Amino acid sequence: MGLKPRLPPELIERLRQTGIRVDGHGRLWHEGAEIEHQGFRRALLRWLDRLPSGRPILRLDDTRYAYVEVDDAFLLVTSVRWSADRVFIRLNDDTEEELDYGSLMVGDKDALYCIVRDGKLDARVTTKAYYLLAERIEDDGQSFVLCARGRSWPIGRRDQASSSSSSK
Repeated sequence: MGLKPRLPPELIERLRQTGIRVDGHGRLWHEGAEIEHQGFRRALLRWLDRLPSGRPILRLDDTRYAYVEVDDAFLLVTSVRWSADRVFIRLNDDTEEELDYGSLMVGDKDALYCIVRDGKLDARVTTKAYYLLAERIEDDGQSFVLCARGRSWPIGRRDQASSSSSSK
């Protein structure tokens, strides 16, 4: 059994440049061409992650990852499902999770965002999903709040410095 040759770090870094970008509408692009194959798109969306530095990546495992650019949010919330007073969101990678209620925030152009995947990524709430959430958004006199899980959850402002748009 021979040893596997190690690639120089400079070559590994160059190989990690994918030319893949997530635009502000959640579409995936590779070097100017939209990625349209649904299965491949879904896989790429599910591989989205961040390095500890915050840099967006496509992660296969702890050592195998490649860089990706994210224009706005990593993912989109495409639909909302209420179950009693709990909210479940469906993302554009076809996964569903309970909303992180304390993470709701308003960004540019009054777009609504939340944090998904156990606090790792941000997602922009689509118009369709927003209207389903808005049924339980109220003005408490100081700010807007989401009424869910037996309490009122303040909706904050999105900090552009910590959003994915600073990841380029």
